[in-house]
Amino acid sequence: MSQMTLSDLAEAMRDIDFAMLSTKTAAGDIAARPMSNNRDVDYDGDSFFFTYEEARTVADIERDRKVGLSFQGKAGLLGKPPLFISVEGSAELIRDKAQFEAHWNADLDYWFEDGIDTPGVVLIKVHADRIHYWNGKDEGDITP
Repeated sequence: MSQMTLSDLAEAMRDIDFAMLSTKTAAGDIAARPMSNNRDVDYDGDSFFFTYEEARTVADIERDRKVGLSFQGKAGLLGKPPLFISVEGSAELIRDKAQFEAHWNADLDYWFEDGIDTPGVVLIKVHADRIHYWNGKDEGDITP
């Protein structure tokens, strides 16, 4: 078994567009929703997602910055299981248009019709504190 590095993980994540972002609700429950990373995956331990200010996700993060991300890669060769990634991290809400522009791509115009000028758009940055992966029989932790 070989230990993956953050660089190995970044390369493997290039084909994974969606993550499940988990937050803690006001009632203390865990809520998860799919979020697209918009192929912004030169992964260095930070993930970026766009949403709207009024989304419950934003309120959850304002209350508790600790979040979880889960990713699943494509099925492995010859029926082997896919790559699974679990990230424990801290979320930050960004409302700066310069930061929006740095992570924007044309696919986002479908959801945010006025681009980075869409009223109420927020960028969520998740900084990984711990990354755990399962890749077939290999598994391990990466601390970014």
